[in-house]
Amino acid sequence: MKWCVVAAVSLGLVLGALACGPGRGLGRRGHPRKLTPLVFKQHEPNSPEHSPRSSGPSEGRVGRNDSRFLELEPNYSMDIVFKDEEGSGADRLMTGRCKERLNTLAISVMNQWPGTRLVVTEGWDEEGEHAPDSLHYEGRAVDIVTSDRERSKLGMLARLAVEAGFDWVFYESKSHIHCSVKSESAHSVRYGGCFTGDSTVLTSGGVRRRLSQLQVGERILAHDSSTKKLVFSEVILFLDYNPTEKRDFLSVNLKSGRTLTVTPNHLVILKDGRTVYAGTLKAGDHLLVSDSQNNLSEDLIESVTAVFRIGVYAPLTKAGTVVVNEVVASCYATVDNQKLAHWAFAPLRLVWNVKLAMQRVWLVLNKPIQGWTGSIQNRQSPAVGIHWYAKVLYATANYLIPAHLDRY
Repeated sequence: MKWCVVAAVSLGLVLGALACGPGRGLGRRGHPRKLTPLVFKQHEPNSPEHSPRSSGPSEGRVGRNDSRFLELEPNYSMDIVFKDEEGSGADRLMTGRCKERLNTLAISVMNQWPGTRLVVTEGWDEEGEHAPDSLHYEGRAVDIVTSDRERSKLGMLARLAVEAGFDWVFYESKSHIHCSVKSESAHSVRYGGCFTGDSTVLTSGGVRRRLSQLQVGERILAHDSSTKKLVFSEVILFLDYNPTEKRDFLSVNLKSGRTLTVTPNHLVILKDGRTVYAGTLKAGDHLLVSDSQNNLSEDLIESVTAVFRIGVYAPLTKAGTVVVNEVVASCYATVDNQKLAHWAFAPLRLVWNVKLAMQRVWLVLNKPIQGWTGSIQNRQSPAVGIHWYAKVLYATANYLIPAHLDRY
């Protein structure tokens, strides 16, 4: 399987090369566009800071004697001025994710206003000067201004922070911009998206099965992008499978009564065939769904709400899509281009096809008569955890272009 590792790294490099332009996620090369400054008291995304769409819930204060303190990294970028009123260097301490976003923003500031640098007025707080659930206590938040203290630049500074990849940006006051990021411990931040275990799929035998009971090798209802029809496609593996993992999800409630519960950075399919992050869905959008005859239809979104669930499941089919709770969705997350993501996972499909071919040859050689008509039973329980290929692929792309990953 060494060639698969090489292929994964190579594909990650390709993904990075294709995603150098501005935009959310991998695979979208944006065109030059005019940036719109945020207005006073505006925040992006338009949801609370502690919601799944934004930076997520607080995980508790981090003190110098806390084991989590070792995860904070000092930022010594020469492009950033740290106010450090306490004289302890606390403002320089932050999570790796926050550090990456901040360093990216510092470059954008210098490009936008030559001769001007980014200033951090408040970083990690160990003195209890913020609200009890503030992300400053975890090194996940910073308050920023420009070195010339020009208030007229704050709106554009906030927009540049959004473009740099901060998960929540708030034009909080006339003196600074507040920015924060998701937790480093959130698996969805690093590798991808999933469904809940009580979500159901339809098997080729006509049985509706929970994802927590689904096995590798079963054929389930999926969407064939080439024919634009629903087909039954083999589950070749699980990109993520963890019955005990705790995760923030979005509950997408449709007019028909269907409900899709999915992580914000998972791809779903709109009625026109476009794939978008679940985190971008809103009331009034239409999703592709399957009807009682397994034909394609569409359904109206009435509401999208944040929920918390235990158990994450992400089956990968040969088709690269899956129909969950009668809603058509992609098997992929983080990479916001269905065709590119499906191509990137082609080596896994190749390995699966080779494996089936070898099994069939073995069956024919050992049972010549039955072999030509017999079927291969290749069902097996998935391994717990994130598949190694997904880890390599996403981690490689995340290293190359960290500011464009996991924006939802």
